[in-house]
Amino acid sequence: MKTLIETGFSKDFLWGGATAANQIEGAYNIGGKGLSTSDFAAYKDPYQSGKVDNFTFNVSSKELEEYIANPDQYQFPKRWGINFYERYKEDIALFAEMGFKVFRLSVSWARIFPTGLEESPNEEGLAFYDKVFDECAKYGIEPLVTLSHYEMPITLTQKYNGWISRELIPLFEKFAKVVLERYKHKVKYWITFNEMNMNLNSLYTGAGVLEDLVENKLETAYQASHHQFLASALAVKACRKIIPHAQIGCMINMIEAYAKTTKPEDQLQALKSNQLNLFYPDVQVQGEYPRYMNRFFAENNIQIHTQPGDEQILKEGTVDFVAISYYMSHVAEFREDAAKLAGTFDSPIKNEYLELSQWDWPIDPIGLRISLLKLYDRYHLPLFVCENGLGARDEVAPDGKIYDDYRIDYIRKHIMEMKEAVKDGVELMGYTTWGCIDLISCGTSQMSKRYGFIYVDLDDEGKGTMDRTRKESFHWYKKVIQSNGEDLT
Repeated sequence: MKTLIETGFSKDFLWGGATAANQIEGAYNIGGKGLSTSDFAAYKDPYQSGKVDNFTFNVSSKELEEYIANPDQYQFPKRWGINFYERYKEDIALFAEMGFKVFRLSVSWARIFPTGLEESPNEEGLAFYDKVFDECAKYGIEPLVTLSHYEMPITLTQKYNGWISRELIPLFEKFAKVVLERYKHKVKYWITFNEMNMNLNSLYTGAGVLEDLVENKLETAYQASHHQFLASALAVKACRKIIPHAQIGCMINMIEAYAKTTKPEDQLQALKSNQLNLFYPDVQVQGEYPRYMNRFFAENNIQIHTQPGDEQILKEGTVDFVAISYYMSHVAEFREDAAKLAGTFDSPIKNEYLELSQWDWPIDPIGLRISLLKLYDRYHLPLFVCENGLGARDEVAPDGKIYDDYRIDYIRKHIMEMKEAVKDGVELMGYTTWGCIDLISCGTSQMSKRYGFIYVDLDDEGKGTMDRTRKESFHWYKKVIQSNGEDLT
């Protein structure tokens, strides 16, 4: 028997780019939109102390009170974004010029239900996304829509302390059903929650929870995740009923953990670290909690409060595909703080064999291949790399151009490893680079941490024309898409 090896990406491979509503739209108080959790992420210069701080996006209850009382004394960059709300036609035209097959974006919950508590949706908010999807359709671009991407109505944080409360489940289900019904003829690719495993890093960002109001942060993270699992499963069920031909998936931030040495204890720690990441798709793919979490919960004094029927909901709402963001790998070591480091985003243990980005993130293209192989072996479901990219300080040259060869090199190497994974047998749906157009950073609320193929004239203080300029990577990625990943020069 002759065995055929896939040598490249499928002819219907979905090339494109990814964004999030709270990082691009702006117009935070226009069109009936309510305030969201991301609207209270204040800009804090991570270079003031001489140290890059990747996590300035937690908000305490006292900070929230202060921000609400004195909003003019602070900068909230996600409130202005890059004004995609008004410039979406221009931006989508640029995406089409690159040849995008897919554009990943999210729907702002607070733009549809301003407080999350309304009985009826905000028609002006719904109409905005109608226009965005219609503009995508004009160019043959498929939207890939995330229902919840690091934001929710701030009212739900104030009233319920976010996803720690079950009260949010029916509210999210209502939001999901409205969106699915409205766009059933315009969107066929969906993701429920963005990077749900990041609840372990920032409860406020991922779950709208004010951490200083809870006693056991780790237990709270998993309780909030349980409620999101249920909400996700209900959204999946609704999608199957409303749009039977659609595909709806889950998503995690995939961070492959390598053992620091061949020491068995280090190997075991790496396995446990990877389990904490894979716990999230395990539940959403298999429809039940994996047994390995029983001991983890017991040893960390975690008790998940459930209700009758929860298990059935999870079983009935399993996903069609697994999406990942991939930026880096980790190193795991058996040490006193090993349990605390497991599942975290930015590990202090660096890999001596890897280069670091300007934000001290390890650059590891082969880790993407390893991740894809492990995920496909585990789930046997299509995979989608829906975030991957390099945050860097781009400079405009005297001739007005942006020469970002470092970004081209980064993405090229990751695409090469994706292609190797396809040869290894992985079923890969598509690839959307993160921040295909410069946007406000999730973690630092900076503009100077740029990912895009398109430069946006805006600084960290919100000053600039917001004019768009094609970087060198723009022309390179266009060539990559035209050749379906064959021409990477």
